[in-house]
Amino acid sequence: MSDKKKIGVGVISLGWMGRLHTRSYKAMAERFPELGAEVRLVVACDPIAETQKLAVEALGFEKAVADYREVLSDPEVDVVSICSPNFLHREIAVAAAEAGKPFWIEKPMGVSAAESREIAEAAAKAGVNTAVGFNYRHTPAVEQAREMIAQGKLGRITNVRCWLIADYASSPDGPYTWRYDREKAGAGVVGDLMSHGADLVQYILRDRISSVSALTDTFIKERPIPTKAGVGHTGWEVSDEKKEVGNEDYVAMMVRFDSGVVGTMESSRVSVGPRAEYVVEVYGTDGSVRWNFEYLNDLQACIGQDNGVVHGYVRSMANPHYPHFSRFQPGAGTSMGFDDMKAVECFQFLSGVLTGEQIAPSVSDGWSAAEIDQATVASAADGKWHEVPKVSGTTTYDK
Repeated sequence: MSDKKKIGVGVISLGWMGRLHTRSYKAMAERFPELGAEVRLVVACDPIAETQKLAVEALGFEKAVADYREVLSDPEVDVVSICSPNFLHREIAVAAAEAGKPFWIEKPMGVSAAESREIAEAAAKAGVNTAVGFNYRHTPAVEQAREMIAQGKLGRITNVRCWLIADYASSPDGPYTWRYDREKAGAGVVGDLMSHGADLVQYILRDRISSVSALTDTFIKERPIPTKAGVGHTGWEVSDEKKEVGNEDYVAMMVRFDSGVVGTMESSRVSVGPRAEYVVEVYGTDGSVRWNFEYLNDLQACIGQDNGVVHGYVRSMANPHYPHFSRFQPGAGTSMGFDDMKAVECFQFLSGVLTGEQIAPSVSDGWSAAEIDQATVASAADGKWHEVPKVSGTTTYDK
């Protein structure tokens, strides 16, 4: 008989991200055997009958339901993944906390900083472990850059540049979904992409964004109403009827950090050309590093003021010396992918649940990103610098 602890899993909403969470739980036995736990896919929740059938027949869940409350009340469920649209996050996450279920939630945690705060405070009150879906920070090259900065390899950090430029919404014929509805999504690209950027720079620098100045715009003013739902950004069918877009397509920001570091940040969901150009550049008095998600296995570094005829960036491919890389690939040149970052996040979540430590990105990190998002939207509205409120709880920049 196995002496491994059993962890029963419930996944709420089986869109693209819910299915990715499911694959991540399945990856634990192979990629992270030291977790010492047997992960069971107990129940999936989705309102679509066809998806419920897929959950059991293809994804391996023991059962599927339509109401998330059945997941939270199930005594066999030890942990919960919340992968629903933004406007349902607060309701489900607070209910999960009150039910005593540790939860792994996608970002943004709610449609506002106030909702994110409610989630964080509910989790703190209940004493449940949490994780938030800031998966880009788990890339081995990003982890390596963070270590180099902490070791002082770049000297004193002076400034950072970060941009997340994508084309997933560049077609004006793309469907009007909840992502473009201010009541259901909150902000647009600020919450969808820039929240990742905000978390990423705070994580890499171990420093808090303290104030922002921003501008935003909406370039595609209306979108066709869908007649058939898809998964993620694909598989949708649309009608000839259109609806006005309720949030922004583009944002540009200047930021200040607690330490005095300054930076620029930019994000778009409608740019034609870049597919997922998510870039972080960190500059110091004795060097700099660059990372681009489109080449996620590469870290570019320039260390030192003058390296003679070879001065400039060195391309370092992720390799077994980088954090977590050897769990997925045997050597440099064999690439990791997006799903692998989520598996790392899953491991951190479950490790935290088992040990009682907050290891994964926390709900306080999610709340912090939401406060940055809100200050950004407010700054774009009045053209002024806005202070970013501090949050309570354990955050990335505290570690």
